[in-house]
Amino acid sequence: MRSKREMTSLRVRKLTYAALYLALALALPFITGQIPEIGAMLCPMHIPVLLCGFLCGWPWGLAVGFIAPLLRGAVFGMPVLFPTGVAMAFELAVYGGIAGLLYRALPRKTWATYLTLLIAMILGRLVWGLVRLILAGLTGSEFTMALFLAGAFSDAVPGIILHIVLIPVLVIAMDRAGLSLNRKNG
Repeated sequence: MRSKREMTSLRVRKLTYAALYLALALALPFITGQIPEIGAMLCPMHIPVLLCGFLCGWPWGLAVGFIAPLLRGAVFGMPVLFPTGVAMAFELAVYGGIAGLLYRALPRKTWATYLTLLIAMILGRLVWGLVRLILAGLTGSEFTMALFLAGAFSDAVPGIILHIVLIPVLVIAMDRAGLSLNRKNG
């Protein structure tokens, strides 16, 4: 059992890490934006959100995921807030939330890290499609299955590959270094 002081210290560390991941989510698109052909396809905002979920836990990953695209859209104009930023907010909230939940529940094994990542990515993309469909219905615009498949999968292949290669390596390394705050007892 942790003392009140240890719990407060853990919450402050989680808040600090989450702020760092939010800052990275705002800044990384500037770096990949310098490569117009594939910059947006690398889905740079997804990386810190997923890391936040894995390493800080589901509430922090969910919050950072929801806030990041809306804040970036409001401050920098990209992504466009409606409908893109709104749909991304729900998508990334699911990414961070599911990554945090499953990583905490499953054993700390390499296969579980990959499984967690894949489930979070699939569920996040499905939620993105559902939100885009709802927004299209509310505005009278069209959102077809072809648009869903292109936006969620085919246009995002470079980002999907990058995430599958990079995220588990970073999560495992940070966990081994003792930097994961997403523990069953904390």
